[in-house]
Amino acid sequence: MKTDTLFYRLFQDRPALVFELAGLSVPAGADYRWRAEEVKETAFRLDGLLISESDADAPLVFVEVQFHPDGDFYARWFSEIFLYLYRRAVAVQWRAVVLFPSRGADSGAVVPFAPLLESPWIRRVYLDELLAEAHAPGPGLELIRLILSKPSESAVRARALLQSAGDQRGWILDWAETILVYKLPQLSREEIKMILELQDAELKRSRFYQEVLAEGREEGREEGREEGRRHEASSLVLRLLRRRLGSVDRRAEGRIVDLSVDRLESLAEDLLGFEQPSDLDRWLDRARSRGDGD
Repeated sequence: MKTDTLFYRLFQDRPALVFELAGLSVPAGADYRWRAEEVKETAFRLDGLLISESDADAPLVFVEVQFHPDGDFYARWFSEIFLYLYRRAVAVQWRAVVLFPSRGADSGAVVPFAPLLESPWIRRVYLDELLAEAHAPGPGLELIRLILSKPSESAVRARALLQSAGDQRGWILDWAETILVYKLPQLSREEIKMILELQDAELKRSRFYQEVLAEGREEGREEGREEGRRHEASSLVLRLLRRRLGSVDRRAEGRIVDLSVDRLESLAEDLLGFEQPSDLDRWLDRARSRGDGD
């Protein structure tokens, strides 16, 4: 699992969580947005940079998630930071936050960078210690805990998090679902739905379902107008079926691609009730008897 990808997506959605993890205060009136910035004429790329869009004087915040031991980490990271400051002629204050899962992952050479690491502008966060010491952690920290949890514990943690979400359930559900999809890729859509105790209506509103729908639409735009609609609908249905049933055999896939747009939309609704591949076969047989499909 690409843990750093989950963190970066979460920080993109919830920038204030970086400040919470680092024990920093969000400058008043500063509306931070997450960016990935490339420094031209170099091979350096800053994966995480928070920049305020509402306050030009607010500090820049460089963010790194470092989950693998790397003896060259600090040399590379500080080089990226200072080269960025030089190339962009930055004239405001800055902060730098690096997240480690534990102290054991913090293996970079520190002697040449000791003055920097002692600066209050640099924050090293060891997530296992932070979570252990947190009293009444908020939903952001609980999502971090879910990302770091063992796969065998993920289901219980995700369900407990949703049960206590209250009026924040919408965005927490989106993230709990996304994290489970990353951590437990072998699970079907139905299994994740059962883990989170979701109703069909709530499932359809979830971000992952909508992202799958958007992917199908994007692919559909690249083809002819009517054929594009069919391609869009069949792509969506096949993605949802694979999530729900685990796989779709080649013959069934061919029958689905041949369905009309109306039939594909009906299948997208009905597949939420499928429990095994034979349910799909029966549905396709009924569609054929009505004159659609092979």
